[in-house]
Amino acid sequence: MCLGVPGKIVEIYEVAGLKMGKVDFGGVTREACLAYIPDAQIGEYTVIHVGFAISRLSEAEAQESLAALQEIVNIEEELGLNQEGT
Repeated sequence: MCLGVPGKIVEIYEVAGLKMGKVDFGGVTREACLAYIPDAQIGEYTVIHVGFAISRLSEAEAQESLAALQEIVNIEEELGLNQEGT
């Protein structure tokens, strides 16, 4: 299963000729390669998969995706699937 997580681009810069950025995932910021969406801008939302921005999406789409992911986490917690060893 592949999981792409939506995040907001908060900074853009270049590293060794590659367009890179800092992406905020609801308070957690990680570096991601923006080379696949070279026209991405600060403030836009993107789907990140294994450290690469693979598509752009609207804020509404990003919030909907994040809500769905949170619902999955809540269900796992209710079922006790989020504990170590299970």
